[in-house]
Amino acid sequence: MLRDLAENFRPVARPQLIENAYSEDQHQRLLQTVRGNGPWPLILAENFSSPEEVIATTSGEIPEGVELTWEMIGLNPVFRGYLARGGTCFYPELEDCYYNSRFLELVRNYWDCKYAEPETFLFNIQGPTPIGGPPHLDGTVFRGMTMENTPLWLLLTMAKSCLFRHWQAKKGQVIAWYYQGNIGGGFNCWPDGPSGEPMQINAPMWGRAVVVENERMFHHGQACGPVAERQPKGLDISSTFGADPRDPSGWQIETFGEVNQRIPAQEMRFLVHWGARLFRDMDELRTTYDHSDDIHAEMALNMLIDDMHKRGVSFDEPSDPMHDRKFIALLSQVYDIGGPANIPADATGEAA
Repeated sequence: MLRDLAENFRPVARPQLIENAYSEDQHQRLLQTVRGNGPWPLILAENFSSPEEVIATTSGEIPEGVELTWEMIGLNPVFRGYLARGGTCFYPELEDCYYNSRFLELVRNYWDCKYAEPETFLFNIQGPTPIGGPPHLDGTVFRGMTMENTPLWLLLTMAKSCLFRHWQAKKGQVIAWYYQGNIGGGFNCWPDGPSGEPMQINAPMWGRAVVVENERMFHHGQACGPVAERQPKGLDISSTFGADPRDPSGWQIETFGEVNQRIPAQEMRFLVHWGARLFRDMDELRTTYDHSDDIHAEMALNMLIDDMHKRGVSFDEPSDPMHDRKFIALLSQVYDIGGPANIPADATGEAA
């Protein structure tokens, strides 16, 4: 219903490409930490408690009377883990990667802001995989509402509605990739808005990274690996990705104690996502930390409900809007801003 709002989603500046984001020693420590502390859940299992929440963060309509299942959503075999959140690095051996002076300077310059603090450090890990779903926006945060106290679907709904820009945080990321495969594995993004031409960052992806604002830019990962191996059989919302005990450098996907797929190191795509929060000046920083201008979930939900009434949307107000699957499905339809239609073709490795 709000497709015209999609053109508002452009980053503060075009993505800036850098090489050698991490030293070889840092990369090896990152990999060792992931191997030694897995297995890791699907991104969907990490971030969502119902299929309706997934739709609320992307786009698409749910037919009336249909109750979604995970099978209807489709489970993309991309897995995730967190290495740090807020001021805390979970693994001391990675503290130099997280409290990263080079990255802090990059995002300060990208935003032309005086202050920055590390906020998020996570990774995605996968084997051969279809394209990373429809182009999407990353979860943002607002003064008073963050991933620590608010579900991702609500944060993204707030962002897509464009009703909450007053409270929205400035965020910047350094996103790096390590992928040795020969087919796909890059990154598509739309820095000029969803109707603009896509920008492609193509393999080889070995320490290549972008400085970017993914909360206001549609993007997704390219498909990677042999086509026949991109959708392992038997995948479930509980499936995990971890080290293959039979191969010192290999990986495996496992479900209910059974191995769905073994993945050689050559076909493993590893994305490392470092994120920071930016503050234009000391006044903006103080406003954030003295909580003098926060928003909270009840206020946000009431604003969304009021906005839907103004738009003439007919619905029964829920008693528990944070957990009402029907209400979440309604929000996903009302604030479906769409996204890019000009999606580059997948690399397949096969002759045209």
